[in-house]
Parts: sequence; C-alpha cells; structure tokens
Amino acid sequence: MKPRVHVYLTDDMATALDRLATRPGVSKSALVEAALRTFLSPDGGDKREAALARRLDRLTRQFGRLERDLMILTEAFALFARTELSVLPSLSPADQAAVRALGEERFTAFATELARRLEKGKRLFRDAVEEVSPNAADFFSHTEVDDATLKEPEA
Repeated sequence: MKPRVHVYLTDDMATALDRLATRPGVSKSALVEAALRTFLSPDGGDKREAALARRLDRLTRQFGRLERDLMILTEAFALFARTELSVLPSLSPADQAAVRALGEERFTAFATELARRLEKGKRLFRDAVEEVSPNAADFFSHTEVDDATLKEPEA
C-alpha cells in the first residue's frame, strides 16, 4: 500500500490535472508521481539543460544563416543600385511619362512573378548561392588524398 499525501493546488493546476486525468489509463496519482519523479530526478536538470542547449544551438545556426542571407541581399541590392544609377541616362520631360508607364508595367510583372515563386517555394537567391558555394562533394576525401600521396610519381 502506498502512503497517502494531501496537497493543495491552485485552481488552474487542479483544472489541468483533471483534464489530463480524463484520458483512459491515466490517473491523477500517476501524473503527480511522474511529475515529482521528473522534478526530483538528479539528472532531470541535466536533461532540461541539454535540451535547452540543443535548441539554442539550432537557433544560433538559424540566426547565422539569416545574418549571412541578409548580408548577401544587402550587398547585392547596393551593387545593383550603384550599377543601375550609374548607367541610367537622363530623360527629357517628354520621355518621362512613357518610361514611368513602362516601369509600372515591369514592376507589376516583377511582383506577379515574385508572388508566384514564393507560392511555389522556389528560391532563386538560395539556388544561386548554392550554385556558387562549394559542398563536401567538391573536395577530395581523406581516402582520395591518401591514395594520391601513396602512388609512385610517374617518370
């Protein structure tokens, strides 16, 4: 026979315990015992700390990728703006209306294409970066390097 313990809970904790105990095969006693076992476990804190460290590592890597992508995007935009502004000819007032209309038409086509690509999940930027970035397959493996260094030089 297990010893009986009486505890006082806040209303919200009692409601949560009642809600969890409505599932088949789950009792309030079993839930409280499992919670206490986890809380009092000597390695429980270590497990939580390890899980938190893994999550922080994942967030750090994601933030690093975002930072890299933003830096590339900023540089690309700055280069585009400098190039575009340095090669644009001056327009006469008579030509400005026609050029403005053409610009609006091109911008609408651009926005439509952007929406379509985002909807499909295509990422031209990421494809371009991956195209120029080396990956593990582009390098020699340790075995290939060892094999190449062990071969006798040809005369």
